Amino acid sequence: MNRGTRGKLKEISDKLSEILQDDSSEQVMVFTDDKVLMELCGQINLLLLDRQQMKANFRRQEQSSRKMLANISHDIKTPLTVILGYLEIMRLKNTPDLPGGLEDEMLQKVETKAKQVMELIDQFFTLAKLEAGDKRIEMVKVNISELCRENVLGFYELLMQKDFEVELSIPEQSVFVMGDRDAIDRILCNLLSNAIRYGSDGNYIGIFLREEGDHVCIDVVDKGRGIEKQFAASVFERLYTMEDSRSRSIQGNGLGLTIVRNLANQMGGDVTLVSEPGVRTVFTVRLKRKENG
Repeated sequence: MNRGTRGKLKEISDKLSEILQDDSSEQVMVFTDDKVLMELCGQINLLLLDRQQMKANFRRQEQSSRKMLANISHDIKTPLTVILGYLEIMRLKNTPDLPGGLEDEMLQKVETKAKQVMELIDQFFTLAKLEAGDKRIEMVKVNISELCRENVLGFYELLMQKDFEVELSIPEQSVFVMGDRDAIDRILCNLLSNAIRYGSDGNYIGIFLREEGDHVCIDVVDKGRGIEKQFAASVFERLYTMEDSRSRSIQGNGLGLTIVRNLANQMGGDVTLVSEPGVRTVFTVRLKRKENG
């Protein structure tokens, strides 16, 4: 190795040390005609870019985690405050002296708020387990036709009470996918619940099961006010909390749809959204098809 090459290598080493020590976003620049040294600088700069990207991602995740915990803290505190308020009223009023029916009404409200707290806690810990890789996903053959029907039946009474038009397109013959039955059940339950809550303006819900090559797609459709195009790509983010977003309005903390996509991804599938506000909103679950037999 000649003296000139050693000098250039020392220059590269010193510059790299400076970049790492200052934690800067600079790149290593060396003026040389040596193709090997130029290639070395190029590879070092690619590593530096990867490092910068990893640090940026970490900062975003850290900020997201803090924001999520703040949202969850707020969303849990609100119903707990209501619960404590009603309990204090009942204690001060001395339950036997309450006007007829008021005791039952307050107890019912306390129960409703307590259930909201439990739902929030359940969503939080489910997502935490999923992101930590602690939730076991068991891939088995699942009759998706049957599971779709069961989920619709589970909401049937509520749909009738709200006077929803229900449209189903589920093949008579059984259609199978590879997945975790509990995970798919939760996905469908969350999406149906969202469609009922947020699609109430349109009083319509549709479930369409179709095969698409090696995959099976389930479309959950409503005709409510929908989601503006600029928000559609963000509704699955766990920290998406814009006040006018569908995610915020339905889930309270943006966890529900994040759980849906996370579960689908862990089964090798995906969930997508297409929405035309006031006309039609479609969440599509895509899972791997399993042949009969």
